[in-house]
Amino acid sequence: MTPQSSQRLLGQVQILLSAIGFGSMAIFARYAYTEGTSTPTLLFLRFGLAACLLLPWCLYRGLPWPRGKSLLVLILMGSLGYAGMSACYFSGLRYANAGTIALLLYLFPAIVLVLSTLLLKEPFTRRRLLATSLALGGLLVTIGLDFQAQPLGLLLGLASALIYSLYILAGSRLADSGHPLTSACVVVSSAAACYGVWLLLNGMHLPQTAAGWGAIFGIVLLGTVAALALFLAGLQHTGATQASLLSTAEPVVTILLAWLFLGESMSLLQIAGGGLILLAVLLISRETSPEAVALTDLHD
Repeated sequence: MTPQSSQRLLGQVQILLSAIGFGSMAIFARYAYTEGTSTPTLLFLRFGLAACLLLPWCLYRGLPWPRGKSLLVLILMGSLGYAGMSACYFSGLRYANAGTIALLLYLFPAIVLVLSTLLLKEPFTRRRLLATSLALGGLLVTIGLDFQAQPLGLLLGLASALIYSLYILAGSRLADSGHPLTSACVVVSSAAACYGVWLLLNGMHLPQTAAGWGAIFGIVLLGTVAALALFLAGLQHTGATQASLLSTAEPVVTILLAWLFLGESMSLLQIAGGGLILLAVLLISRETSPEAVALTDLHD
């Protein structure tokens, strides 16, 4: 095996490990909820503790920070976009299966495709039409057959995908956002500040047990910091297109972990619906050029 092949393989493994990290967050969140944690508290701790870990590392490495308009846009992306998307995603877990919410979030590539056509005047090719049709078909099957989900949970899952799509479109327009880790630090710090204000006004509901705190630290360490670091490291060896393809493992990981640890079940038709959504993601990812992928993409 050549050194180049070894580096590519290492990058692929790193991207897959990051997908496992991101995919585990929904499972940790369900455990945190059962131990008395509220959604705003969970997200404040997630973003606040992640910022406390990222900031010293960025300063130690002397990484370049975003400035001017880019800094302002990143702050707005964190306090409005990423905070809003996370609120919808994690709140949806209270009303629907983790696997269903994960699949609904993964509609975002198809939504980005449609919005980029409408707002950025990008061409709507036959590949894009096929991908959109597959995503909508998968959505109808997934939602229509999840009889345990409450309508509010499904709406929150869809809202998370829509907000995340707008977040990605905003990030793709940034001309100079500094180093990916400093951009991520600005985004998570802004999201933490947003939830900090909310908790000052409404009060904090912390985990009541060691298991609850363990779930919180699992979200912070495995589902946020480690997953993000592995994704950015793997991106250097695989390129953005292959990284996007490999990241489609994320909702699959959530579904498998929910089956193993939460006892959630999915019918064959629901699995087929998820397969249609992932197939749409694969089609979209194959036409995406590395330059079009925003490094502010922090996942759910």
